[in-house]
Amino acid sequence: MSKVLILYYSAYGHLEKMADAMADGVRDTGAAVTVRRVPETAPEDIARAAGFKLDQQAPLATVADLANYDAIIIGAPTRFGRMPSQMASFLDQAGGLWMRGALNGKIGSAFTSTASQHGGQEVTLFSIITNLLHFGMIIVGLPYSFQEQLRVDEVTGGSPYGATTIAAGDASRQPSANELAGARFQGRHVAEIANKLFG
Repeated sequence: MSKVLILYYSAYGHLEKMADAMADGVRDTGAAVTVRRVPETAPEDIARAAGFKLDQQAPLATVADLANYDAIIIGAPTRFGRMPSQMASFLDQAGGLWMRGALNGKIGSAFTSTASQHGGQEVTLFSIITNLLHFGMIIVGLPYSFQEQLRVDEVTGGSPYGATTIAAGDASRQPSANELAGARFQGRHVAEIANKLFG
């Protein structure tokens, strides 16, 4: 079976929950899954004052880890329509992997969160996907076979480019059952393709 890495950054815990749901989907296929987070770059006193969730269970990743997986699913919230500096800084250190083509032909996928329904979810997903394409990866999204992303009876994230959640401006809204289902679906979908290619 294939090996899947879920790599995320989560200031307030929303994408931590989405990453856990994504991992459940990967496990459903029998693939091996590892969940890691990127280091926090904000000074600790500032992060604490801002209410960041600093007690997350996932161990920190290293850039060298990336080459050890068949598929990498990256999750990061939006910062003005792009990925935050914490994830960008981590990926910016992967020049050596890029130079030797260590990620060429592997599967890449993305998920995100925003404060509002129209807060840049798809643009942020593409800011992650752009990096994955530069690494030579094969992009897998959240297909419309996950029909629940078409719901209009409730506020919900979800996009064909990747699973999403809406956190609210004060970070009070948690991922909904539908959004977590989308994350599980995407994890399973990525792993099923990875199992066919690498399993």
